[in-house]
Amino acid sequence: MQMQSSSCPPRPKSPPMARSGLIPSSLADGLVFTAGAFLALLLFLGLYSFFSPTPIPNRLFSFSPSFSSSSSRIDDTYDPPDETFYDDPTLTYTIDKPMSNWDEKRRHWLKLHPSFSGGKERILMVSGSQPYPCRSYHGDHILLRSFKNKADYCRLHGIELFYNTALLNPSMDFFWAKIPVIRAAMLAHPEAEWIWWVDSDAIITDMDFSLPLDRYRGHNMVVNGWPQLIYEKKSWCSLNAGVFLIRNSQWAFDFMDEWASMGPQSPDYEKWGKLQTSTFKDKMFPNSDDQSGLAYLILTGKGGWRDKIYLENEYYFQGYFAEIVGRLDEISEQYVEEEQKGPAVLRRRHAEGVFLSYAKERNTQHGKEKGVDTGPMGWRRPFVTHFTGCQPCSGDRNKVYSADNCTMGMYKALNFADDQVLRIYGFRHASLASADVQPLPFDYPRSEG
Repeated sequence: MQMQSSSCPPRPKSPPMARSGLIPSSLADGLVFTAGAFLALLLFLGLYSFFSPTPIPNRLFSFSPSFSSSSSRIDDTYDPPDETFYDDPTLTYTIDKPMSNWDEKRRHWLKLHPSFSGGKERILMVSGSQPYPCRSYHGDHILLRSFKNKADYCRLHGIELFYNTALLNPSMDFFWAKIPVIRAAMLAHPEAEWIWWVDSDAIITDMDFSLPLDRYRGHNMVVNGWPQLIYEKKSWCSLNAGVFLIRNSQWAFDFMDEWASMGPQSPDYEKWGKLQTSTFKDKMFPNSDDQSGLAYLILTGKGGWRDKIYLENEYYFQGYFAEIVGRLDEISEQYVEEEQKGPAVLRRRHAEGVFLSYAKERNTQHGKEKGVDTGPMGWRRPFVTHFTGCQPCSGDRNKVYSADNCTMGMYKALNFADDQVLRIYGFRHASLASADVQPLPFDYPRSEG
């Protein structure tokens, strides 16, 4: 089983503060769409990279937007005896039976568990990998490091994490495997307002960054994408389905049913492959895939789903690794320089439990600096660096990438992220390419400067 999405060539960054949306626009996003045999090869070889109703439940009580989903008032020691949807013998966690009245069922459960309701939009991150050992030499270690990376971020931001290694629907493998997992996670976590899917080969490289949930208040799904590539270029690489947010709602259940109807378990699988290939001329492989399916639903407006899908391109919601890894050393140097010149609070030692308050201080300082953009021309840490096409577990990477591109690139990104965590514990890596660490002196980096 693989749990990574299909890969695409790099997608250009939109100008800062450019509002992403779903209406076709002639505004230039700085997009460069490369044609020709090289792109065709890249698309073909990269395929198997692994893998509404207005939202109400967590807002039944007073709602105060917050980027943190932690709460010190949760009572998880008691489950009242009142009947809930869990007591329904016909309830199934599998994807073969539609869910109905989920918003009502979830609302009822939250009323019985008021400590989970109101105030904060809780997030559940979901990720996963295959249930058997990796074939590649570095694969299992990279997956372990990638899991640690996600666990670190979730711990720092008060987010729950579910990492799955089971194929819940044997017919839905490769990039389709995530849909059954997400469906089951929604049922198991009615307290979560958002399910955040993150591919195993996607690394969080800015521990300070919090998801801007308030921006998505009117939407039920958030995915990295570019309207111009969907509506004008009709490209299957117009978005990336390897990292996305989906609201825990009846809308999500209905949407995933339609999305999954394009998958290999469907009798219409072959038909969908032909339709996707005829719609997206740069799709060079015959099989139906999740990314093309999502792009198709947005492009055609089929089912009316696109009105609730937010195409995010104002920051690296997921960024193409090839345009990021080579800049990580420079970004690290910029952060050191900012701390050397900035207020002492940026260098102050602190407990991990108050991490977010210091992340807020750093974000405030960023607002006073020049060039702190998350795009290719800026030096802010990319939020998520996605190694699409690298196949760290199987080793069957896209042939246009070398081992240094993928394996060493992933280690650099993992060390880059790990340094942000080790800093709290008084250490950092000797370099981004080294597994060795060194202790940090008091008032670092002022004493180093």
